[in-house]
Amino acid sequence: MYSNCQLCPNHCGVDRRMRPGACGQKDVVKVAWSGLHRGEEPPVTGEHGSGMIFFTGCPLGCAYCQNWQISMPSPEAYGIEVTVDELCRMMLALEQMGAATLNLVTGSHFIPSITEALDKAKGEGFSLPVVWNSSGYESLEGLALIDPYIDLYLVDVKTCDKAVARVFCGKEAYVDAIWPVMDFITSRHPHTDVEALSGTLVRHLVFPGTIAATRRFLKRFARDYKDSCALSLMVQFIPPKGDVDFPPMGDEDYDSLIDLLEELDIAEGFVQDRSDDDILWIPDFRKDVPFPASFADASPYFLSLKHTKL
Repeated sequence: MYSNCQLCPNHCGVDRRMRPGACGQKDVVKVAWSGLHRGEEPPVTGEHGSGMIFFTGCPLGCAYCQNWQISMPSPEAYGIEVTVDELCRMMLALEQMGAATLNLVTGSHFIPSITEALDKAKGEGFSLPVVWNSSGYESLEGLALIDPYIDLYLVDVKTCDKAVARVFCGKEAYVDAIWPVMDFITSRHPHTDVEALSGTLVRHLVFPGTIAATRRFLKRFARDYKDSCALSLMVQFIPPKGDVDFPPMGDEDYDSLIDLLEELDIAEGFVQDRSDDDILWIPDFRKDVPFPASFADASPYFLSLKHTKL
């Protein structure tokens, strides 16, 4: 699967055994962090936290990604190389820590290795629900491989507007890729029960100055997907490097979106709490715990790998 890579919509065809693909990564898995995280949607987080594995590299490479240290499509992106056996042990360690879910973050470009690690982990008794935490920029070829392993898709639908995609996603092609992805997921998982961690939970972050585009997305979501997916609407956009000053969303815009959710009868899901705007959500993956201490605990197994390999 890595020799003529078709795992993402870039379809770069690169032999990643020899050189990096469009994602910036070769065929050896790189992981930037693993541990418990308590900042996800409540059912995903559970009592102790979601068991996160953040993979290095990304097929999309959004200009304002909060995980920019690890998601830039470059071999220099932060992370440590791990074997499939080590990835398996990482999954088992998260379950031993009391994780509610296994949360695989931006793993599209490592799907063959992830499925192999999951098979090994299940063979050793691993039983957590598996969450596929994705930008939504997926290929149907890659999804067909990972789908049998996934309980809940936690997938971004960033925008359905090409002008917005050009600025905030880096690729207009995002808009062409996301709807086939949504159709694939909802055809395989036509019913969602977020509390039972099954189906699809769609995340949409409102980008600055793009309320009109968000309104168009919400209308399409209501028309085509609200009966098969839940929605998580996020309203706190933060430039990760602090080098651009975007005005925060105003009360009038926020209230208009809440009114639109009611008008469109989108009742299943979550809306981000604006009272948390003083929390520093931008992680620093150079630290052992990249997130606020109250929200995360590093996996001791991952830290042992990190300090051995770096």
